Amino acid sequence: MLTGRRILLVIGGGIAAYKALELIREIRRAGGQVTPVLTKGGAQFVTPLSASALAESKVYADLFDLTDEATNAAMPQGR
Repeated sequence: MLTGRRILLVIGGGIAAYKALELIREIRRAGGQVTPVLTKGGAQFVTPLSASALAESKVYADLFDLTDEATNAAMPQGR
């Protein structure tokens, strides 16, 4: 159903952050790829390790991380 889809999931502060982990699990089960972004508020409810383990992907703490931009600059981007 979600095979080949890439989803950016921003996890903010609030009780719904716990449900975000369940959402990551369901998206992965359906074949999608998840890139989590965990805000400072969201990190008060769930850990980056939990989100990373479920997403099988790096968890970003800042949507505009210049270090990652420099690393990815030479890599070809999909569609």
